[in-house]
Parts: sequence; structure tokens; C-alpha cells
Amino acid sequence: MGRQLVPLTLDNLPDIPKRCRTCVFWELDPVSGEAAVRAGRPEVEKEAWISAVLLEWGSCGRVVYVDEVPVGFVLYAPPAYVPRSTAFPTSPVAADAVQLMTAWLMPGYQGQGLGRVMVQTVAKDLIRRGVKAIEAFGDARWEEPACVLPADHLLAVGFKTVRPHPRYPRLRLELRTTISWKEDVELALDRLLGAVQKEPVLRPL
Repeated sequence: MGRQLVPLTLDNLPDIPKRCRTCVFWELDPVSGEAAVRAGRPEVEKEAWISAVLLEWGSCGRVVYVDEVPVGFVLYAPPAYVPRSTAFPTSPVAADAVQLMTAWLMPGYQGQGLGRVMVQTVAKDLIRRGVKAIEAFGDARWEEPACVLPADHLLAVGFKTVRPHPRYPRLRLELRTTISWKEDVELALDRLLGAVQKEPVLRPL
């Protein structure tokens, strides 16, 4: 199974589901978002938001492909670019963090570790850019795919609650922890492979 996580651009934006392409839940404040929907412009607003973030900040998402078929995506940005985040009871996102806004995977590809790979890919991108942490608002009563990610999923991939709430806790993933975890895993693999790949025995001539 060949899988790729490709930076989100305006060129591959059509590869994410239409309902997500026409959703500006995070990208606009509640009043502007409702106005965009009433005016029939949410898709245009989404493209404008992605274009602005790419220009001013850089990569803000990844599209997941399995055997060249788009099966999911993840979206993230500094909180200054995410107006909706201030409407949450557990806001604000910390100034040293980038917000993991939303993510989605096709049902047939869930439960295969792709969610964890998505978070790790975002973490690697942000580590290279000197970001200290990722924060996200979770939904503690999540029942079906929506703009807010399930809190249980975030906890399962390494996030920790920094501001509890019965419905929308704010969670954080320290990227230093992610680095050390990755190094620990690589070190363990090196030891394991070292134990398996013993020096070949030389035969006498």
C-alpha cells in the first residue's frame, strides 16, 4: 500500500471532500461564516484563506493519498489565522503553538494508523519551522465526523489536556516530546536490527 502525505495547495484542494471545501467553520468568525454561506461563497472564501496562509505563513495542510487515491486531509495554522478558535470556551490557543484545526479520513482507511501518521507529519513540518507545540480543541462528546476532532482521538495520538471542559477541552502536544519519542523508537529499532543482523561468518579459503 503506497501512501503519501502531500502539502495542501490550491491545485490539490479539489482532492478533499466537497463538504470540507465549502466549509469555513475555522477560517472565518461565526458572523462572517454565516454571511459567506448565505451569499453562496464559502468555497471562494476557503480558497482565499488557504492562498493567504500559504503566502504569509507557508504550508497549512496535508492531503493523504493511498495508491494515488485521495483518502484524507489535515489542516493547521497559527491561531491568528483561525478566527473561530476565539469562540471556544477553552480559548485561547497558546501563543507558542500552532492549531490543529481539523482532519478527516475516509471510513475504509480508518483504524490503520493513518491518523497517527498525519499528526507525526504535521509535527515534523512544525519542528522544522521552530514551533514548540500543537494545540487543538477536542469534542468530548463526538459522535460523527465534524469540524472539531474527537478528544479521544487526540489523546490517543499523544495530546494532553491543558484546559479541561465537559464538551470542548483544549489539548496540547509538546513537539520536544514528539522528537524524543521518535528518537527512542529509532534507537530501539537500531538495537533490534543490530541484534538480528549479526556479522557474517567468514569461511576459510
